[in-house]
Amino acid sequence: MRDTIISEANSFIRFLKSCQDDSKDFWTYQDNIRILKQSNQPILSIIEGNQVVFICEETPPKHEEEVAVNTEENSLNEEVSVKLEPFDIGPLPLTIHRARQLLSWYTMSQNPNMPQVEAHVLPPLWVRCDMSDPAGVSWLGAETVYAGSKATAVKLYTVCCKGATTDESSFMTMEQLKQEHQNRHSSSAVGTKGWAEYNLFCSVKEESLVIDSQSSVTAFFRWVNVDKVLETPPLSSTVTLHIKVTVGDIRSPLYQTYRELEFLLTLADGLRTGEIEWLEPLETQSAVELTRMLIEDLDKVANAVPGQNLKGSENQKAKTDSVLGYGTMLMERGDLDFTEQLWERMRKSVTSYQDITDSLKLVIKAVRFGQIKPWVHRASSSSLSKLIVQSYQQQVDTVPLTGLTPAIMLLELGLDKMRKDYINYLVGKELTTLNHLSYYLSSDVDLQEQVIRLKKLHHLLEILGTCSSFLNLPHERLFFFTQSCLQYYKAAPYNEDHVFEMQFKPALISHFYQTEQPMSWGVEVSSGQGSREVKTSFHLSDKPLVDHITFDSDLPLEVTVSAENEKAAYFRTMVCCSLANFT
Repeated sequence: MRDTIISEANSFIRFLKSCQDDSKDFWTYQDNIRILKQSNQPILSIIEGNQVVFICEETPPKHEEEVAVNTEENSLNEEVSVKLEPFDIGPLPLTIHRARQLLSWYTMSQNPNMPQVEAHVLPPLWVRCDMSDPAGVSWLGAETVYAGSKATAVKLYTVCCKGATTDESSFMTMEQLKQEHQNRHSSSAVGTKGWAEYNLFCSVKEESLVIDSQSSVTAFFRWVNVDKVLETPPLSSTVTLHIKVTVGDIRSPLYQTYRELEFLLTLADGLRTGEIEWLEPLETQSAVELTRMLIEDLDKVANAVPGQNLKGSENQKAKTDSVLGYGTMLMERGDLDFTEQLWERMRKSVTSYQDITDSLKLVIKAVRFGQIKPWVHRASSSSLSKLIVQSYQQQVDTVPLTGLTPAIMLLELGLDKMRKDYINYLVGKELTTLNHLSYYLSSDVDLQEQVIRLKKLHHLLEILGTCSSFLNLPHERLFFFTQSCLQYYKAAPYNEDHVFEMQFKPALISHFYQTEQPMSWGVEVSSGQGSREVKTSFHLSDKPLVDHITFDSDLPLEVTVSAENEKAAYFRTMVCCSLANFT
């Protein structure tokens, strides 16, 4: 019997060692155990951090089946065999007995007093369990403790879970959690730490803002000396804001600017692929008509009698201003030059390459023959702006408006205009300087790269819009946050899934979270120091921290979780740790 156990342990440990040196996603041991290397399991990330661990689970069954179906094309009586594709049923647990067996082999290999079993330095081992025991164990884990390079002990973890409930009397109390810890560890000196996560978007009550969105703003609190379960984080907590913003969210104060960017991106994609799907026009008049009206208005201004009231121009300016000002984050500019006004009209009306070509022909003809002498910003870098500057000296280069040239010229106008919009906001609000924006404003790189950098800048503005308009954060915090975001996007690719982080004092957002219920709440009781520190923790979460078990809900069918003042339903998870010494 003893020899059999040692042989089985050696076989398993050798297999783990081979997995450790392999780059595959998973491996199968003895046909029924699948082994993975991961670091992203919810509960394990709380315990182990970002450390890679071995995970053992049951190998999923194969679902490849062949069924016979009739083929109408050949004959009603003829049948062919069709193979059904396997489907993902998710991770599967092992029995408690099997899990304990795997952990015992792992522990034997780490024990220097058992030379019969091969010793290897291995990542922690975790096994999914089926909760078939009275305690409802969903995970068992083992992690080796080292003193230098010598293994001195192993930490044995037990994770127990229960389904969701709104009954707070079923939650473990702080006294019970401390007693559970002291039953395992004879230490009189224990410390407590708490943490909680709040979804700040959920604290917005306006009905117009209750929509599906991939954007999220969550606040993660940490504090010491926890008095009771589910207590509100004290103002002495440390808090980190996690911000993930998806552009195009209708809640964003920059939604209208996004619509402008959307047309620019459509144009850029068309130049890159050679094919474009035009957006629905926002104007009823054609691009050519709007361009002709702009030229005529400019001509009227140039030939106007002093004191004449040009109502058409004033009305147009009022219309432009009303479009640019919205929400609580104003991007309004009163200094739009001719090319920017042209862009504003064309982006709302262009539906074909021919529209662009015909409109630019009208402009270049009017400039070449001196019908208009519009002003443009000195820093403008578009081809059309350069032609207009040339017209001041009666020298205008010939531009063949063929092929993709008109679309390129229009894209240049959009890049110029939107960059100035962003400069106007960021520098005007004293959130950064032109020097810090040089990477994003450079026109020395090719057009597609300029578009990517403009997208990054827009994403940054969306994030700042959320922080300033939704959270109403003070200027000092926004200033430092802007610098960190600008620095991040200089090296990183465009990524709307990236979570930006900001730290500040809880008092700045106390009105958001103090009357709300957290998404998750946790507390740990700990004793010991360094690698020999042991913890017992209790977690409440609105989603299960275990993904291989389907929980029965304790909630009655009539409960409406989203109702005003309704108590949140929480899944309950407890993590216990025992320290087994080798010496």
